[in-house]
Amino acid sequence: MGKTDEFKKTRESQNKTVMKYAGLNMKRFWSLDGQVYAPGALPVKTKELLGLVASLVLRCDDCIMYHTIRCYEEGTSSAEFEETVSIGLAVGGSITIPHIRRAMTAWDELQNKMK
Repeated sequence: MGKTDEFKKTRESQNKTVMKYAGLNMKRFWSLDGQVYAPGALPVKTKELLGLVASLVLRCDDCIMYHTIRCYEEGTSSAEFEETVSIGLAVGGSITIPHIRRAMTAWDELQNKMK
């Protein structure tokens, strides 16, 4: 099992545990988080690319991994992924480079699944 598969499995398990104990406010936030990425004026792929940029700038490795996987699932090309990551680098600066390394490694793993 690759890192991306392991991440998805762990995230799903952890989310179940969170929801086991979640009160109304936490459940509402979880719902809102899911709803903003639903199809709307912007396509889902665009929303996931935006989520990736925000996650890079905030330097959240879990969020970066999540959005990297979702970008792959939404059919993002490697060129689109690289341009998006470049925006994150331009906005976030060199502090994002270690996070970009991990994102690109995850992207490469996902690309190699296709082969």
